[in-house]
Amino acid sequence: MGHGIARAFAAGDWSVVLWDSHSAALDQAVATVNADRPNAARAASSLEESVSVADVIVEALPEQLELKRAFLAEVDRYNTAAMVTSNTSAIRITDIAAESDYAHRVVGTHWWNPPHIINVVEVAGGDRTDPAVRATAVEHLTALGKQVIVVEKDVNGFIGNRMQFALWREAMSMLENGVADARTIDTVARETFGRRLAAMGPLENADYIGLDLTRSILGWILPTLSADTNPSRLLDAAVTSGELGAKSGQGLLEWRDGDRERAKARLEQHLLGTTPSP
Repeated sequence: MGHGIARAFAAGDWSVVLWDSHSAALDQAVATVNADRPNAARAASSLEESVSVADVIVEALPEQLELKRAFLAEVDRYNTAAMVTSNTSAIRITDIAAESDYAHRVVGTHWWNPPHIINVVEVAGGDRTDPAVRATAVEHLTALGKQVIVVEKDVNGFIGNRMQFALWREAMSMLENGVADARTIDTVARETFGRRLAAMGPLENADYIGLDLTRSILGWILPTLSADTNPSRLLDAAVTSGELGAKSGQGLLEWRDGDRERAKARLEQHLLGTTPSP
């Protein structure tokens, strides 16, 4: 995600400095950004170097609260003036900035993957975020050509991931309970309501079919849906056994050599509206 966000800023004529604790990932990220816009990005040798003179700092770390808080504490040591944006997709900005003396300058900017293709960015402030900082984040992203969605309440998952992961929870529950196999569940999602979503969102669709019918359907289905408040046992078992998906070759589906690359190409071709290669 980090290098994709950097590509978007570089395309908007920003000078980009990248830092990653993994040198190979850092070199690849810089090369990716500069392939689009030569000399727009450079690698920093340390976190201090990358943030000390920055105007905007983008955090794109894994979804671990303590890791994000530790990063923010380090940033607070080296730069107290820059706006800090978190690309968290799940954690409240209030919680990320809870231990910072400079929480007023922390704002959530949730980009969607791949960030150089998907145009929407969700923006949310925490309880202590200065409204002027949030407004400036909106201005910067709008200038990059992004469709900015302002989330009025700081909640886990912003708007999009609350809906997306409710769907994932139910899909995993059906798989765990033998309703259908993984490929069948994915096929139904893609080829039925998934085809409509780009043209008609869930609330418009509810109005479209009639709220009386919507209420009737929900009355039958809601009592039978998963209400799990923790990840499914199926998911826990897969992670515990090292079956992590594409990165390990096995997850909820089997991934053979080249499958992930083909899936990525298929996704990007779909998002760009191009015809897949044979």
